[in-house]
Amino acid sequence: MSIQRQTLREQIETEIMDRVGAGEFRMGDNINEVSLSEELGVSRTPLREALISLSQQGVITRVSGKGFRWAPIGANDFTEAVQIIAALEGLALRLTPASELARIGRELAAQAHEFTASVSSAADIHDHDDAFHALLASGSPNKRLAETVASYKLALRRYERLYVGNADLMERAAAEHEAIAEALLANDLPAAIAALEANWLNSVPRIINALKAKVPAV
Repeated sequence: MSIQRQTLREQIETEIMDRVGAGEFRMGDNINEVSLSEELGVSRTPLREALISLSQQGVITRVSGKGFRWAPIGANDFTEAVQIIAALEGLALRLTPASELARIGRELAAQAHEFTASVSSAADIHDHDDAFHALLASGSPNKRLAETVASYKLALRRYERLYVGNADLMERAAAEHEAIAEALLANDLPAAIAALEANWLNSVPRIINALKAKVPAV
């Protein structure tokens, strides 16, 4: 077992993201750095480093001369980002050599089974989902494509925190992962891409419903 150590900045980011997922912050409001640093029990420097990092992920926005503000959460933004990622990951599969697709299919099948077995753990589910999609696109020789996908996924983190850990929803996602792997194992690339797109697009109503339940939509 590997032991991962988080920096203070990363710990602050994790705590903030957990609170965002719990609906503790009102999206669109300004961030009071003094108050938040006192609440978290940290100094302003690592907090500001965490806020800058989160601004790069789309969780908050930097306002010139006014500090930071919680970025509004919008169903349209989320839907558009998911559509782009689904298309880009489908392209990654199309660019992957056939021999690599067979190998990736076998590894994805194993990961999909592990994903289902770990459905009770929110942290494990999040890690498995990231690992599954990273492996799925890993055979593409287009590295710029991989970087573009990664940048869009950063913007989705605040949305995913709204429902990750819901066993019923994640069991559905696990079944969709298995469908992708099974199609690749059957050497049916069109079916695999269709299952991949369904996996991403099915997440839209799941998270939008969570959005409506936890935070004000825009």
